[in-house]
Amino acid sequence: MYITRQDYAKNKKQKIYWNSYLCGNYIVAFDNAGRLFQHICAERWKCSRHHDFDRRVEARLCATLVTGVSPAKHGIINNSPLDPFGKNLGGWYWYAEDIKSPALWDVAGKAGLVTASIDWPVTVGANIGFNIVQYWRGANPDDHKLTRALSTPGLLDQAEKDLGSYPTGYLFDIEADSRRAKFIAWMIEKKRPHLLTAYLSSLDEEQHHTAPYSDTTRRTLERLDALIGEIRSAADRAFGNRYVICIVSDHGHITADRETHLNAALQQAGLIQLDEQKKLKSWKAWAWGAGGSAGIMLNDPSDEQTRNQVRQVLKELAADPQNGIDKMVEGGDARALGGFPGAAFIVGLKSGYRTGGSLTGNVVRAGNPGGTHGYLPGYKDMEASFFIAGSTIPSGRNLGTIDMRDIAPTIAVILGVKMPSADGRNLFK
Repeated sequence: MYITRQDYAKNKKQKIYWNSYLCGNYIVAFDNAGRLFQHICAERWKCSRHHDFDRRVEARLCATLVTGVSPAKHGIINNSPLDPFGKNLGGWYWYAEDIKSPALWDVAGKAGLVTASIDWPVTVGANIGFNIVQYWRGANPDDHKLTRALSTPGLLDQAEKDLGSYPTGYLFDIEADSRRAKFIAWMIEKKRPHLLTAYLSSLDEEQHHTAPYSDTTRRTLERLDALIGEIRSAADRAFGNRYVICIVSDHGHITADRETHLNAALQQAGLIQLDEQKKLKSWKAWAWGAGGSAGIMLNDPSDEQTRNQVRQVLKELAADPQNGIDKMVEGGDARALGGFPGAAFIVGLKSGYRTGGSLTGNVVRAGNPGGTHGYLPGYKDMEASFFIAGSTIPSGRNLGTIDMRDIAPTIAVILGVKMPSADGRNLFK
């Protein structure tokens, strides 16, 4: 979500607030939405669906949204770095230094604009003027201390003095998002940034737990829509109508109730070795799971014997429809997806299947039903959404299907800054 400040209007620099929460598969529900989307539909926001090269996971796609390039270029490959031995203790891509391409806050800051962010992924250490980071480790009160220490010095204390406790750690239910929305509104009114990125994830969490289109999911979306209204009211108070707001999601959801444990198949083929306690001892090939797909990584990329063995394992799995393999790509076709640089193979699963993490047991087994994302291109339910509205944005226009990489350069133009590193285009040119 982004907003423009009145005193920059003469330079055509918009103050923009950017929020992330809405999945594209809900756009089709407009006519039957009931109370859904009151704050969006009532004003006829410009909207579209968007797709990316490889629909995976939050951290990598949120990085694409602010850089305008694919994961192969910006370097955020998954939610978590490749870590077969678990030495990172479940850590995610949190640190902005891992983003290898300029982000919107970088180019905006260099242009002298005020930047802010609340809970946006991969922002620890980012060049953001007012930054409340996304970070967790212990699922205990120390997460709050970590967030305070890693955010802009004094910022969290200042906000909490006015608002009470901020929801730190991995806490993404609707009640936590309701608290975050108050901090977003506070940031708008107190810091008046030209660019603010904010992340609300309760819809994603609810879909994982109860599946897309469940009653609880719909109620969560209704409440999120009301929160957007609260945030817009704060922007109205701060800037009148001199701002642009953008709501964008990073992926859709598909209900899955079957798990394909690719590493169990690799272990059975002798490509993963376990110790006496059935824990990982060594690996020649590893399935780096991402929900509906996985990158198959080789410990030694020059090991052609292992590459051939993996190819045979995957072909045998794909030959049985019950294993849930939709497609397997390698070489130039894998690199063209832009999602798993360095992977020897990329495996895409069928709708209804998700990757599992077991090293032993049956390759395919039943799982708890729930929403899943991370599938390869081709599933309509994985399309995401893009809404934009503001004083300089004509209302009621459908932009059609766009590329996720188009969003950052479009926002850059609205801000009045240049972003030559982006691969996408300005949607309004």
